[in-house]
Amino acid sequence: MKNAPLSLLLVIFAFFSCSDETTIYKDELRDDFAVEENEAVLLNSLSYENSGVLDILEEEQISGKTSKGNEQAGDYPLTLVAEISAPSYTGAENLGATHIAIQDEYAYVSYNTVEDGFAGGIDIVNIADPNRPRLTGRLYFSNADVNALTYDNGYVYAVGGFDSEKSTRTDFNSFIGKIKVENGQFNLSGGIPFGFQEGFNATDVKVNGDNIYVTSGGDGFITAYSKNDLTTLYDAPFQDLRSMAFSSNEITILDASEGVKKLDTDFNVMQTIAISSDFGDFAKRTIAVQNNMLVVSEGTNGAGVYDLNSGSLIKRLPILIDPDGVASQNIVTNAVSINEDIILMANGGAGLSLSEGQENNPDLVGIIELNGSINFVESKGDYIFAASGKKGFQIIKLNRPDSSLEAACASAPSYSGSSNLNVNSGNSLAYSGSKRFSTINNGGELLLCGSWTVSNGINMNADSVLEIKGTMVVGRNRRRRNINVNSGAILKIEGDLIIYGDLNLNDGATIEFIGDASSANIFGNVNKSRNAQVLGTFDDVRNKF
Repeated sequence: MKNAPLSLLLVIFAFFSCSDETTIYKDELRDDFAVEENEAVLLNSLSYENSGVLDILEEEQISGKTSKGNEQAGDYPLTLVAEISAPSYTGAENLGATHIAIQDEYAYVSYNTVEDGFAGGIDIVNIADPNRPRLTGRLYFSNADVNALTYDNGYVYAVGGFDSEKSTRTDFNSFIGKIKVENGQFNLSGGIPFGFQEGFNATDVKVNGDNIYVTSGGDGFITAYSKNDLTTLYDAPFQDLRSMAFSSNEITILDASEGVKKLDTDFNVMQTIAISSDFGDFAKRTIAVQNNMLVVSEGTNGAGVYDLNSGSLIKRLPILIDPDGVASQNIVTNAVSINEDIILMANGGAGLSLSEGQENNPDLVGIIELNGSINFVESKGDYIFAASGKKGFQIIKLNRPDSSLEAACASAPSYSGSSNLNVNSGNSLAYSGSKRFSTINNGGELLLCGSWTVSNGINMNADSVLEIKGTMVVGRNRRRRNINVNSGAILKIEGDLIIYGDLNLNDGATIEFIGDASSANIFGNVNKSRNAQVLGTFDDVRNKF
């Protein structure tokens, strides 16, 4: 093994001011990287065009077991918060998102080229405010694919492949770079130290203690580097490494030539879980570990769920749909992620699927309504983050009810019924939970305590009352739907109201915000009749009131 840590000088670059397209000018004798400094490029990369309520095509609907018009209100009231388009610059117009790392208030996203040759990038996205994500930093690599990355203590560690024939420093194609970041921006004043190792492409990177671990595929290695200066500490050869995970003092690796192996921290093989799936050549494949459950992305075979201790197969989660017009090689499970009781599968052109259940018996729920070919998925807290190839980076909110609502909702039963909720005049109903509705038509009194989405709008008849404790999201930006509050009706909000459409307050209608922590995020207009009332204190996110 060779290791070549070095400090690189910041390349000279410029940007055309007349266009959002970025052109990098570089000294050919220096390594090819540059920071985006055009604020318009960063701002215009953020899109709310597809934001809003996400439907889930459930397994019963796909199999035809549920007839149209008899749908029940579904679990998982997901919403697409925003999308970040992939970087594009001269010589790299077809970059695709490849990997995501989440740390505190930031998401770090890597990109590589889908064409021959090498080109890539890294984005930093501020996700502190779920209503207002911001692209705060962007770094371009014009001679390197960035395949994976992680963050630790002020640095992004990025790995991938580059054309070593253009380098005077190493004969190896796999690299790791240590990039300083501050307050959501890249700081290259001290250069970027690099390390190199054998293998066609570096495929994954993890930080554990004082060491950084990098895998490379195609007669590559797993290598431990010093976090301080990227000197090589020790390594071990494997035929085709794609991904790794840490648990306790064990390292779990995916070797596409054999299956999954458990290593000790000295890289001695302690156990092999043989897997016969075809993992494909040079393709993204990942593993996820939670407690004793191991989930493996297995290409055309979907995802395998294994007992990590015994190595036995618990269940196979297939790819649910075979979409028209998508090449068979693009209908594969590229990556998997676990978040508490859900498993997510990035199935390329077949989308992003969600499964639920405990370790011994996870069940498929359905396909989330997203655009693009899903290459990678990460989920943490109340969010799902999807790398959707050339469509870029997608931020999805799970909308799990806040734990503080449990006591407030204790007296209200969980909702179970039609996706079209109708409350007749004179009726008083209360429900708790988190559901996806198609419509709500309220003529009486209705309390919804929890998290809810409505894809096709809410109508409140005259003198009706609708009280929301928690979160309510209505419509989608490209399919706008409204909340209509008719004469004498009262809409009470204690929490967050998001409408991808209009809020119509007719004559004598009232909207009342309760407490001092409520918000209204209206993407359409607030149409308020002269005698309508707006009461209470709230955050008017888009200044529509």
